[in-house]
Amino acid sequence: MHPLSPALQVEDERIVIPSTMRAAVYRGINDVRVEELPLPAIGRGELLVRIAACGICGTDLKKIHTGSHSAPRIFGHEMSGTVVRAGEGVSKFEAGDRVMVFHHIPCGDCYYCRKKTYAQCPVYKKVGATAGFEPSGGGFAEYVRVMDWIVDSGVVRVPDHVSFEQAAFIEPVNTCLKAIKLLDLKSDETVLVIGQGPIGIILAALASDSGATIVGSDLYPERLTVSREFGVQHTIHAAEEDVAKRVGELTDGRGADVVLVAVPGKALIKQAMDLCRPGGKVMLFAATQHEDANFDPGAVCLDEKSLLGSYSASVDIQNETAELVFSGKWDFTKLISHRFSIERAIEGIELASHPQPDSMKIFIEAQA
Repeated sequence: MHPLSPALQVEDERIVIPSTMRAAVYRGINDVRVEELPLPAIGRGELLVRIAACGICGTDLKKIHTGSHSAPRIFGHEMSGTVVRAGEGVSKFEAGDRVMVFHHIPCGDCYYCRKKTYAQCPVYKKVGATAGFEPSGGGFAEYVRVMDWIVDSGVVRVPDHVSFEQAAFIEPVNTCLKAIKLLDLKSDETVLVIGQGPIGIILAALASDSGATIVGSDLYPERLTVSREFGVQHTIHAAEEDVAKRVGELTDGRGADVVLVAVPGKALIKQAMDLCRPGGKVMLFAATQHEDANFDPGAVCLDEKSLLGSYSASVDIQNETAELVFSGKWDFTKLISHRFSIERAIEGIELASHPQPDSMKIFIEAQA
């Protein structure tokens, strides 16, 4: 049996599916409970997938802690698992297939899709995977219902040689690759990635493929140690070192050609603009809530610095991302520091919400 393959019971060549499952249910601000629930029912064109692994994303945590979404819900969207039931009319997948599931897929026809800003598409904003209640991903459960438009374009078959953990990185890697492509990096450039958590390291790894010089900064030296395995050539311990001084030394005093902000915090925007050279680019990747922030508009106009943003995944690079993850060029499972079962999901959410020096990517695994 492949590592992390769901231990499905087989009887008369049919998969035996239970009637209930365990799930981590969001019941209100900072209130998540592990509960027993009925399995979600599927309809025509839909799939029922048994979840093997699901990463905890910062957007999941933001929703839990801010109450931005109504309760009850089941979050989790960086997920992979095994198809256990296919609805009427499904021909692309069958029970036993190993898959990774996106929870957002655009319509492909609206104004925003024509402009390739897929995350703004009204259909994309709808969530097409649920473990029950209002669709919210559902990966923090043992089973998830995948709706028809996701089945059509947002389910990726996982090769037997690829672990479910590695496959679950397809969605976050897609979001990072989208941002890197927008930057159009050159080999003679210096790229500073502020924050060397899992997302910062993925951004750095993908940026390194351009041949650019990659610099990573973080408050935790433990994270900088990990980042060196993912293409980061220069590391800055921001709690003890002068980041501006080090960046200046590495760029003949110009500043970084590109600064990627991979941690939330509006105060970092001005810092990133200051660390960027005239004519350079600042990419906001972790600013996922609306709020006011101060920065010098003259840096954009007089100094010709570009302030950019990138959010969520792009369907245009879905196949490219899957091939990259499946190739094993980067073993993203090395970013996983902790694994929790569904029963211990609240512990995992708590740790992800309060990162420690030794914590990186946190996974909830239905089979742990």
